[in-house]
Amino acid sequence: MQEVYRVFLFILITFFEPSVNALLAFMKNAPALVVVMGFFIFWIVCWLPVATVLAIALNWQPTKPLQPEQKMPLLVSLYLLAPLIIWGVSWLTNKSFSDYGFIGNISTLGSLALGFGLGVVSLAIVFSGQFGLGWCAFEKTNFKLLLPILLPIFLIALLVGGIEELVFRGFLFTELAQDYPIWVAAAISSLIFALLHLVWEQRETAPQLPGLWLMGMVLVLARFATSGNLGLAWGLHAGWVWAIATLDTAELITYTGKVPDLFTGKNKKPLAGLAGIICVLGTGVIIWLFSKYF
Repeated sequence: MQEVYRVFLFILITFFEPSVNALLAFMKNAPALVVVMGFFIFWIVCWLPVATVLAIALNWQPTKPLQPEQKMPLLVSLYLLAPLIIWGVSWLTNKSFSDYGFIGNISTLGSLALGFGLGVVSLAIVFSGQFGLGWCAFEKTNFKLLLPILLPIFLIALLVGGIEELVFRGFLFTELAQDYPIWVAAAISSLIFALLHLVWEQRETAPQLPGLWLMGMVLVLARFATSGNLGLAWGLHAGWVWAIATLDTAELITYTGKVPDLFTGKNKKPLAGLAGIICVLGTGVIIWLFSKYF
C-alpha cells in the first residue's frame, strides 16, 4: 500500500510541478493590481461556503438588513480567513508578513499601546468639545451598561483593527507601492478600504466615505511614522473602533439637535460629520509633528 501511495505522490508532483513553478514565477513578477485582485477574489471564494452555513444558521435573509447578532459572526469568520489568504499570497510572491509591516516584537506592542491611547484620547477631546458646545449630552443612567461590554468590545476592536491594517495598510499598500508612487498607492488603498465598508451597510456608510478615505490616509501616515511597522496604525484603528463601539453599544451619547448633523455626523456616525473629520485630521497632524518620537 505504501508503494502505491509513493507512486501516486510521484505522479502528482510530476504532473503539477511545472504548473506550480509557472504560477510562482508569474506571481513574483505579476502587476500589483493582478496580485490584489487575486487576493480579494480568493478571499471571498474561500469565505462564501462559511458565510452560507452561517447565514442559514443565523436565519439571515439577504433581502433584509443584517442585525448586529447576525453581522458579528459573519464579520469574524471573514476576518479570521484573511491572515491565511495573505500567507498564501505572500508565499506565491516570495514575501513575508514582516514585509507587510506585521512584526512580532516589543516595539510593535509599544506602538500598538501608544496608538490605542492616541485614538481614544483624540475622540475624547472631540466629544468633550461637542459637550461644551451643547451639541450632545451624556446618558448617565447608561453607565451601568459599560462594565460588561468593555472587554468584549476591546477584543473585537483589536481583531478588526489588526486584520484591516494587515490587509489595507500592510498587504494592499505594500503591493501597490511596488508599481505606483507612494502617495498614489496610499490614495488607492484608502479608497478601496472606504468602498469595501459599503458591503455591510450602504445607507449608513455612504456619508462616511470621505471620512473613511481620510482615515485610511492617516493610518498610512502612521505606518510611515514607525518605519513601516503596523503597530501604531493598528493601535489607532483599534482605539477608534473600541471608543465608538462602546459609546454606541451603551448608548451613552444623545445629540441635542442644536446643529445640523453635518457637524456631528449623519446617522450618528462621527466620520460622516465635521467633528469626526477634525478628529482624524488632528490625529494626522500630531503623527506628522511627532513622527520622530514614535
